[in-house]
Amino acid sequence: MRFLVSLVVMLTLLPVLASAGERDFRLSAPGALVESGLLKYLLPRFSLKTQIRVEVVGGDGEVMLSPEGDGVPVFSSAGATWRMRLQGDHAGAARFAEWLTSEVGQRTLTSFEVDGAQSFTLPAEEAEVEVAASYEGNAAEGLKLSSVHCGRCHVVSEANRMNAIGSTPSFFVLRTMRDWDRRFQSFFALNPHPSFTQVADVTAPFPIDRPSPIAPVEITLDDLDAILAYVNQLEPADLGAPIQHQ
Repeated sequence: MRFLVSLVVMLTLLPVLASAGERDFRLSAPGALVESGLLKYLLPRFSLKTQIRVEVVGGDGEVMLSPEGDGVPVFSSAGATWRMRLQGDHAGAARFAEWLTSEVGQRTLTSFEVDGAQSFTLPAEEAEVEVAASYEGNAAEGLKLSSVHCGRCHVVSEANRMNAIGSTPSFFVLRTMRDWDRRFQSFFALNPHPSFTQVADVTAPFPIDRPSPIAPVEITLDDLDAILAYVNQLEPADLGAPIQHQ
């Protein structure tokens, strides 16, 4: 708990650095963790959200991950608790530490699987406490944004049930998926969305010779937070019992 309190205080006091060079950082991790595939799963998702690049190194880095020594416990695997330690006051490293210990970061971490099996869990002292996911966006605004931007293809509410494209999953069906929030957070990188979606300060502009084939979806990260808040309160679709094979 002392580590978590110290981390929160440190993150609050750190200045916000605008330069990409000042935000990018090195993450030190042993070979066993690199070979597990976890970092290849986590880091692109963090970078997509923040535009901060992370270089994985074997020596010293602004962030250190190790199953030994002190630091904030962030995940467990094979009976070992991995701890995170920040070196200095690097803003990009602090942003990563904040993300990894957040609800979104922890859900992303625990969704990593190898051959269909979960490889990493939350630290033992944290795993015993079930924390309900919460989203800070405005759900009412999220409904409006979903209707305008997503309702052309998806059923987003009962109001547009007859106006969507039947081949696209409804928000109610997507809500049944265990990783629904991760899918919504990164939707703009999943086909076919990149060809017609622009997220302010995240996605690159359309090439001049390849503009959007339809009226583009133009949103901000705050808009996306509002959509997440709206989808979070939806009742997942009842897909019935799993098929029984004899």
